[in-house]
Amino acid sequence: MKDLASIILTILNADRRAFARGFALAVTVLAMGVALLGLSGWFIVASAAAGMAGMGILFNVFAPSAMVRFLALGRTAARYGERVLTHDATLRAVSDLRVSLLRGLLTKPHRALERLRANSELNRITADTEALDGVLLRLVIPAAAGGVTIMAVAVTLWILVHPSVALIIGGGYLVLPTAIFFIGQRIAKSPARLSEAALQAGRSRMIDLVSGRDDLSVFGQLLPVADQTIDAFNRGSMARERLESIERRTGLALDMVTAIVTTGCLVVGVDLVQAGEINPATAAIGVFASLALAEAVAPVRRALSEIGRMTQAARRVRPTLDEAQGNPDLPIVPANGNRLQMEAVTLEIAGRPLFAPVTLDLGPGETVVLEGASGSGKSTVLLLAIGAFSPTKGQVRYAGRDPAKLPVSTVTEEAVLVPQRHALIADTVAANLRLAAPGASDETLWRALDAVCLSETLRDRGGLQLRLGPRGAGLSGGEARRLVLARAILRDPALMLLDEPTEGLDDTAARQVMTGLRKACPQAAFLIAAHRSAEKEHADHIVRISTSRATKR
Repeated sequence: MKDLASIILTILNADRRAFARGFALAVTVLAMGVALLGLSGWFIVASAAAGMAGMGILFNVFAPSAMVRFLALGRTAARYGERVLTHDATLRAVSDLRVSLLRGLLTKPHRALERLRANSELNRITADTEALDGVLLRLVIPAAAGGVTIMAVAVTLWILVHPSVALIIGGGYLVLPTAIFFIGQRIAKSPARLSEAALQAGRSRMIDLVSGRDDLSVFGQLLPVADQTIDAFNRGSMARERLESIERRTGLALDMVTAIVTTGCLVVGVDLVQAGEINPATAAIGVFASLALAEAVAPVRRALSEIGRMTQAARRVRPTLDEAQGNPDLPIVPANGNRLQMEAVTLEIAGRPLFAPVTLDLGPGETVVLEGASGSGKSTVLLLAIGAFSPTKGQVRYAGRDPAKLPVSTVTEEAVLVPQRHALIADTVAANLRLAAPGASDETLWRALDAVCLSETLRDRGGLQLRLGPRGAGLSGGEARRLVLARAILRDPALMLLDEPTEGLDDTAARQVMTGLRKACPQAAFLIAAHRSAEKEHADHIVRISTSRATKR
């Protein structure tokens, strides 16, 4: 519950004033409902008593009638205002929550990010924010407003009717629904967990089924995977049926609470009338107020069916939010000329070094190439340079600081890493480029494309508005590679880390692209993992990576 409480505070802090006004209106709605029914009950009984006594002509019906109309209309207006305020604030808070979750994901260590599956993570974020968007609307505000209203009504009845009626209503509506909620929560915990797990599994499998349908069909696995997807949704349906059964039984228990409390008020009221302590009209106020307060405890039924899902979502979300809030941007203070320096750096896994110690010194406008056999560790050295890993031995410094100890957002302000696997989204060429520079003009985008010799290829195919498919479908491997390099240019980085940047290009195109990169970023320091001569021609130094000994030439 601590995780859920933390999320509640996070959402509340998004717009405390709006939520406070919404809460006040929620209390107003419940209070006016109780007043409306209580006044109506008093009005009916008082009118009947006056008529039986032959004093109907003297009974003032106008004031109570006007008050009934005021309460009915005022309750409607208050309900509308409460819905507008709380829903608007909640939608904005959940929007901020999604952004914070994505920011928190970006602060995770590189190895953790490598293990993430985009489909599963997106599905989890979507499901968790969907679960948490009702934490205030369906849990906190109804519970708090109901509690405040019940206590206020009990105090009012203590004054207007009798203390015994107030105690029956206050005790019955505060104690019994609370007990029902906590008992029901324990019973609903298991089916709520199973329902959420099955729902997420079904969504993930559905995404995998759609995205991988071609491969699954070729290998004859389309139907088995479809059956697994259907099975996950079926298990979720069974768990939700159990939850709905618990919810119905909870509703029955709450109806019984209303019946018990109302019967108690009626019995005590009759006794008080017979004893001459109150009149029948006053006794009716307590009975009808008890009936009206059923609305205050009704949200317990809905909350019981959703709190399990909310609690699990909060437990998953909170660590990521803490990471997002605990990683402020720290500016890089230039030291030693913004140089990248590695001194006897190596990385060990399970006690085994991946490569021999690497030493290099790279400054602005310089190019260092890492060469070595496939699998020798060139890509790992690039990851060490950007701070994705901490070296087992030796030290890495950029501008005098260890990049592994800096927030990811701080490092990416200075450095750009272009890995072997490109990342393009299903959108236009312009949208893919503007991921790196949201405010870039079309002219700036074309200059970046010119630098990687891609502008002429794209002009005849729709230009910047050419729409790509998922993962850059619609471009060849070499074209997609050059588009990613153009996006890197738009960042205007101080440090450019390239992993086999001309893969998929012929020698002529590779040389043109490497020349264009250097012209586009003349002051950038280039660290390139290379295996082609075109990538090595502009090198100031070449460092050979191997398992025996790293050499520099």
